[in-house]
Amino acid sequence: MLRVESLCFSYGEVRVLRDVSIAIENKQLVSILGSNGAGKTTLLKNISGLYKPEAGQMFFEEERIDDNKPHAIFSKGLIQVPEGRKLFPDMTVEENLSLGVRTVDNANDTGSLFNKVYSTFPILEERKTQKALTLSGGEQQQLAIARALMGKPRLLIFDEPTLGLSPILASEVFETIKKLNKDEGITILLVSQDVINSLKISDYGFILENGTVSMKGTSEELQNNVGFRKAFLGL
Repeated sequence: MLRVESLCFSYGEVRVLRDVSIAIENKQLVSILGSNGAGKTTLLKNISGLYKPEAGQMFFEEERIDDNKPHAIFSKGLIQVPEGRKLFPDMTVEENLSLGVRTVDNANDTGSLFNKVYSTFPILEERKTQKALTLSGGEQQQLAIARALMGKPRLLIFDEPTLGLSPILASEVFETIKKLNKDEGITILLVSQDVINSLKISDYGFILENGTVSMKGTSEELQNNVGFRKAFLGL
């Protein structure tokens, strides 16, 4: 579904991504893991069209997208839940959700989209007239995910979805991501520093270190890899 081939990107003279290649198949849940500063968010910003790569190519469903603008990539159904949620705090829950509708065709189906996200996140229906800033951290993360679902994503990208959440709320977010993939069949790309919990729900993983892919494999292969266990699990 998504292929990134030999992607390179720099901030000024500082090379942040070096020949990064990843691939995601339809209905897979794939994690990109690594420490803070490894280049994970920069990679996502290239995939979403916010940054333009210096070199390399990106394909979404065999269509090249590395020269596309962000709105064009969004309109294809490649939708991101950004780090920090990026909600509109003074707008209501329902207004934030409305902004997630991707196309005119989807707009004609807004009622059923609202029903679906409210059935997935019942608390949001209870809070639908409240401003986003009045929600708890966990509720705001649910709203960010629900807003993305309003666009009927074909590929859903999560950037550090558990950042700043308590362990209990983080566990709930991981469970939600797993259900969206396994029950709803949504293809998911998950970026996280939480290596252990991400691999528990993933089919495949890529380890990003210093802007390059240092390891890759199925969840089981990575967890059994001696180098991975030493570097990330302290074993």
